[in-house]
Amino acid sequence: MKDDSTYPFPIHRFEADKDLFAQVRQTGEPVLRIYRPDETMVVLGRSSKPDVELHVDRILLDDVPIYRRPGGGCSVVLDPGNVVVAVVLPAPGLTKTKEWYDRCTFWLIDALAKMGIDGVRKAGISDLAIGDRKIAGSAVYRQKDVFYYAVTFLVDPNLEFIPRYLAHPPMEPDYRQRREHLDFVIALRDAIDLNDPADFERRLNEVLDLQDLMRD
Repeated sequence: MKDDSTYPFPIHRFEADKDLFAQVRQTGEPVLRIYRPDETMVVLGRSSKPDVELHVDRILLDDVPIYRRPGGGCSVVLDPGNVVVAVVLPAPGLTKTKEWYDRCTFWLIDALAKMGIDGVRKAGISDLAIGDRKIAGSAVYRQKDVFYYAVTFLVDPNLEFIPRYLAHPPMEPDYRQRREHLDFVIALRDAIDLNDPADFERRLNEVLDLQDLMRD
């Protein structure tokens, strides 16, 4: 992971799901964790540069912690209105990353359909969208024989934090078309009138089946 010791402000390691790797290696079985962040935070991607992707002065002014995740992608804001789905799978070797990525993505889309949430599609490389608006972003991290996938749903977040803390990303999917943050993302509360993160978390736990994900 990138050495952040040279920055004049603390960047912590994002280790919310670190224990899942050891569990998978010990048991050889996939694991799933669904949770909501307990604080507002900014999370850098593995190679993200704070001076490019963040409004650091605003983040420090608001005393918001900054983390760096091992997975790729650009920086994101998490808060208690988000719901995170994290999956760690036994995956031999270091190959088939895109295959596992797509499998996880469509597994989630199928689960949402079972919940009555239709019209969700894969957009760009790793987003979930309704129409042309992003409702969730994901990241992956690969170690030998283990594959990690995490997706963050915008259920009932404070969307104003996104433009406050994040600059326009240096890379973006084609479907974004240079739109500003608040013209690009949409919360589920606004897209489908779903505004209870706790209920969304509970329902995901009911419909997400790891056996479906691992079935060939």
